[in-house]
Amino acid sequence: MNIDGKILEKFETQEIKESFRKREFILEYAENPQYPEFLKFELIQSNCEQLDPFQQGDEVSVSFNLKGRKWTDPKGETKYFNSLQAWRIEKKSTSTAEEQAPNTEWMKEDFSQDDDLPF
Repeated sequence: MNIDGKILEKFETQEIKESFRKREFILEYAENPQYPEFLKFELIQSNCEQLDPFQQGDEVSVSFNLKGRKWTDPKGETKYFNSLQAWRIEKKSTSTAEEQAPNTEWMKEDFSQDDDLPF
């Protein structure tokens, strides 16, 4: 899955166990700019460093997996947890107006003075 948004916050890497670490960040996702969503993603293990070059406010594209877990607590109650596990973060490319403009090279010839048109 992929989503585009703005990095709102980023947190330090947490050592959960000696063999497991994670790092979280908040992405502001505004499909409807009037009602932005604030999504918490996590990076795990060697992916934690991917967040280093990014700053708050950077527009990024995040590739992630939706993870769900089932856990039974000591009282015997079953609980469910979801997480958004990012595995790639890329800066969104900002295209220039020149890149967005259609190619009009083929229209260089001026036909405005042609009087011999059949209509």
